Amino acid sequence: MPVKYFTAVGISFTVLIFSCGKKNVPQSSANTATVSNTSKPVIKKPVVKKAPAAPIAKVIIVNDSVAKKSFDGRLYYDVDGHRYWRNYKDGKYYLFNKSMYSDPAFKPQ
Repeated sequence: MPVKYFTAVGISFTVLIFSCGKKNVPQSSANTATVSNTSKPVIKKPVVKKAPAAPIAKVIIVNDSVAKKSFDGRLYYDVDGHRYWRNYKDGKYYLFNKSMYSDPAFKPQ
């Protein structure tokens, strides 16, 4: 009994391994065109044009009541994955850049 079981499992496993190794890919005649000199099909892919990215505003004006406060007391506002920090001299929110760390206009008094 155990010998028949192991034999059946072994044969099933062997058939499964060899049947998955076949590389037959059907080709439709609508997507391929053949060249008369060669027998290999040439696949023509459609050209996809990307839409231009929406422009990102460098400066926005936001009411301070909807802005959030960071751990160091500065106000910020997030729009579409971009963070704007409040300039305390003119009250506008500017798109983040590294110079804001050292600029005293972006630190609360």
